[in-house]
Amino acid sequence: MSSAPGRIVGMNGKVDLKRERDGYRARVGEFRLLDIPPQGYLAIDGAGDPNTVAFAELTSALYPLAYAVKFASRRELGRDFVVMPLEGLWWADDMAAFTARRDKTRWSWTLLIAQPDWVDAALVDAALRAVEAKGAPARLADIRLETIEEGRCVQTLHVGPFDDEAAVLATMHDEVIPGHGLRMTGRHHEIYLSDARRTPPERLRTILRQPVAPQVPSSATGRQSAMT
Repeated sequence: MSSAPGRIVGMNGKVDLKRERDGYRARVGEFRLLDIPPQGYLAIDGAGDPNTVAFAELTSALYPLAYAVKFASRRELGRDFVVMPLEGLWWADDMAAFTARRDKTRWSWTLLIAQPDWVDAALVDAALRAVEAKGAPARLADIRLETIEEGRCVQTLHVGPFDDEAAVLATMHDEVIPGHGLRMTGRHHEIYLSDARRTPPERLRTILRQPVAPQVPSSATGRQSAMT
């Protein structure tokens, strides 16, 4: 069922961005080039080893607000949607600390939950007040609504523990991207399709995405559309 061009609505009337956005599709072993449109997110920043209380505090603030936005949208606008999975932007001053050495103490990150395009700052503020009224979790006030413009990206699907991503990232960064006349431009992006609290590490499904730009004149990039 479709309520508008490009808008997929389930039988329960909920919009599910995972079904309608190409950026949530990926396959193991396939490095795909695609264009990501601007996307609004609930976003919050952190740093250091994600296996800490600090990381848990961020997710404990993000999810209550994400559900409060959903309920506010359904109540005030009559528009319901599926709460999206957790995502993250990751970087380090020396990216080898992330891709090869996995020195987690040197990582910086922004955790994200994607929002439908009709969610605005006023709706988020109303939802934030609703969460505060029930007892604000730590770091709730640090969450912002942010639009991220990644543009052209390369992405693939990794299945397995997070710490086993290094080999996939090495292939993406050192072989696939330069091998197609591209260079890395933005921050490493991960989309967590599995709930790490309930999924065995060997079955975790994570989209790995890297924004890119041409290293060669645009007139010579037409042959770069297929990256499988």
